[in-house]
Amino acid sequence: MPHNPQRDYYEVLGVERSASKSQITESYRRLAIRFHPDKNPGDQEAANRFKEAAQAFEVLSDETLRDRYDRYGHAGLQGGPTHDFNDIGDIFEAFGDMFGGVFGGGRRNSRPRKGRDVFASVSMTLLEAARGATKSVEFTRHEACAACDGSGARKGTQPVACDYCAGQGQVIQAAGVFRLQTTCPACQGAGKVIREKCPECGGEGLTEEHVERRVTIPAGVDNDVRVRLAGEGEPGGSGGPPGDCYCMIEIEEHPFLKRDGRDLHCEVPITFSQAALGTTVDVPTLDGPRPLEIKRGTQAGEVIRVRGLGMPEVRGRGIGDLHVHVHVEVPKTLSAKAEQLLRELADEERKSVSPKRSSFFSRLAEYFQPHENDMKKS
Repeated sequence: MPHNPQRDYYEVLGVERSASKSQITESYRRLAIRFHPDKNPGDQEAANRFKEAAQAFEVLSDETLRDRYDRYGHAGLQGGPTHDFNDIGDIFEAFGDMFGGVFGGGRRNSRPRKGRDVFASVSMTLLEAARGATKSVEFTRHEACAACDGSGARKGTQPVACDYCAGQGQVIQAAGVFRLQTTCPACQGAGKVIREKCPECGGEGLTEEHVERRVTIPAGVDNDVRVRLAGEGEPGGSGGPPGDCYCMIEIEEHPFLKRDGRDLHCEVPITFSQAALGTTVDVPTLDGPRPLEIKRGTQAGEVIRVRGLGMPEVRGRGIGDLHVHVHVEVPKTLSAKAEQLLRELADEERKSVSPKRSSFFSRLAEYFQPHENDMKKS
């Protein structure tokens, strides 16, 4: 079966969307055992299912990633928040210590691993999105504990070799007719254990820190665009590089302008007389009101396109347009003089019916006359 990264992650693990973390973990454990490469040598379909389950578990077992997936689906994970898991070894490295020795874990600490990415939200006005801006962002991430320098051991002590695996980080485990080289359940593959844990981090070697950074947002960004702060994520494992911080753009609603890609839209109300006679009115733009000529005879619903007053393309490939939607307002109340003038106008219109209206009503009468005659005959 070809690997399909767009398959629903809840479907992959066979759990409901309301499933608890323990249910997600147990379901992944069953699938991982079933499709484990050591149990299915040379079976590419099993290998693909093994990778697919690992990808789904990575997202659904993490509260932040799961929330983004529930809100935006696969699109919310694009740009680097998860691993690709192109190598089976990546799965062992990421999850080899989570399942009591089910996975082969000898390679878990054999090579550097990039740290997890973190996320931050950046709120911007439409004008800031059009011009670009530098904003402050705040987020939390784990950093090496200062009290133990990231070792997890109480100051003055060091981790010692694991007695269970003799410091190898792996053991041989029998599973029916199979013999699997698996992660040591005592040290989770580290090969060392901490006898005296650091009181500051509880032996984790990491503490959660609040971070504030400045990020430059390019002109033309849209909602949910990711702006990457390289190296500002979680620390890596085994000497690997840290993850990144992805700033998610949220653009505030403008009171007059609506965005559609590079183009902007607005609605401008005018009176009947302005539409008939033509006028100049102020229309909203990103830089404030701007005069716009309304030509004589403009119709209700007509759209006037003003080039170059839209949003810039984020890659610098041009600027969109402003589309002004003309709304002709019909007054609900009239003064006596206004009513008199309109009645005089109505009389004049009956004397000089426009060709378009004349044609419409003539065709309307011709269409229904035969039907009326047929009804009388029947």
